Amino acid sequence: MVVQRTSVFPAGRDAVFQKLRQLSTLQVVAAPFASFEPVQDAATAWEVGGTSAYRFRLFGCIPFGTHTIHIVRFDPDGISSREENEHVPVWNHDIQLRPLDERHTEYTDRVEIRAGWKTIFVWLWAEAFYAHRQRKWIRLLRQEEQL
Repeated sequence: MVVQRTSVFPAGRDAVFQKLRQLSTLQVVAAPFASFEPVQDAATAWEVGGTSAYRFRLFGCIPFGTHTIHIVRFDPDGISSREENEHVPVWNHDIQLRPLDERHTEYTDRVEIRAGWKTIFVWLWAEAFYAHRQRKWIRLLRQEEQL
């Protein structure tokens, strides 16, 4: 199953791309739906070819295994990662960044999910998660714009 959501972010593509490079951005926009705690020497900034592991918790408190992220594409037009954990063996995440003008970027999350019989439940959670995540992105970018 696929989750896809698009929003217009109040920032230029380069600014969005720079924030995407940082684990701290993911941690902010994912909370409280999910938390990602680095395992050992996990990356705090991503790059092509890198693989990192994180303790994943639903709603910040329910252990949901170790989530592994492998970056296969990372450039200003978007990011592709192949992700997995014990409960969701396929979580293929693509982010597309399309500049609308110097201060606005169309941002699309597209996630392919395969988790056997759990797929429908994971998909329902992911629908809510990506709506939440994009709202948090917009709030974060607006706050930084005001600084």
